[in-house]
Amino acid sequence: MHDTASAMLDLLRRPPAERPDALREILSPLQSAMSVMGDVDLVQMHEQGGSGLRLDRDDPRYVPALRQMQDAGVWHRIEESLTSGWERISGAVPGIKHAETLHVVLVLGNPDDDHLTVRSAGYFGAGGFPGAIHLVMWPTETSLAKIGHAAAHELHHNVRYANVVWNPATVTVGEHVVAEGLAEAFVRELAGEQAMGPWSRALTGAGLDSAYEKITSDIDVAGMQNLTAYVLGDATAQRFGQQPVGLPDFAGYSVGLRIVDAHLAASGLTAAESTALPVREILTNAGVATSA
Repeated sequence: MHDTASAMLDLLRRPPAERPDALREILSPLQSAMSVMGDVDLVQMHEQGGSGLRLDRDDPRYVPALRQMQDAGVWHRIEESLTSGWERISGAVPGIKHAETLHVVLVLGNPDDDHLTVRSAGYFGAGGFPGAIHLVMWPTETSLAKIGHAAAHELHHNVRYANVVWNPATVTVGEHVVAEGLAEAFVRELAGEQAMGPWSRALTGAGLDSAYEKITSDIDVAGMQNLTAYVLGDATAQRFGQQPVGLPDFAGYSVGLRIVDAHLAASGLTAAESTALPVREILTNAGVATSA
């Protein structure tokens, strides 16, 4: 768990021209794991995403936000959650493959980014590259309470993709939504239903039924560039220049959890025990037809 609080406070003391290099240093522990995507400029990704703190201007909200996160023990709670999560997975699947070292980097978010503060309640992460977890957070009541659980969610992804091949050209809707459902079910196993993120409970009732029909009918659609709308919804897909498919925010999380819950009920397994299972096995247990 890298001490990004001190590093970000130092970054904010620097003139804007020096901040990209300071952020590059903060993000550097992630570089090796994320190099599977090619020659990636993590600072450029940060700026294009729009959810991380702005580097080009001073903002009087930033330092108080970091202090609030420090006072709440955010970095320590993330570390505790990851420790208990790893104990659960390694106990459930002895000998499961994993990265030798997991670098965890938490970056302050942009309070003016609706994707972060409104859709995501102030926090989200990326953990699908074995050896790296990247968390983004703006302190809200929800994010301060749940950032550690988000880290556990990302840990599940991290271990899954040390065992399951993730190829951006061939990854399917099924794999992506199942991975999100498994990670949220894992958080529930670790810390109870109240620990789950807003994503997996974004849809209920007829809205969930409709999204389930759409996603399961397109379960074999492949290619990372085609998946955003199925997982995060049309609005996020359009934000990143991708095609909408007629789904609301975070549809893939709610549908993924429904699929995973059906798999868990049919198999008697836990989400921890299911970490490395092939997606076809999970979909079959859940009664979801695929073309293979």
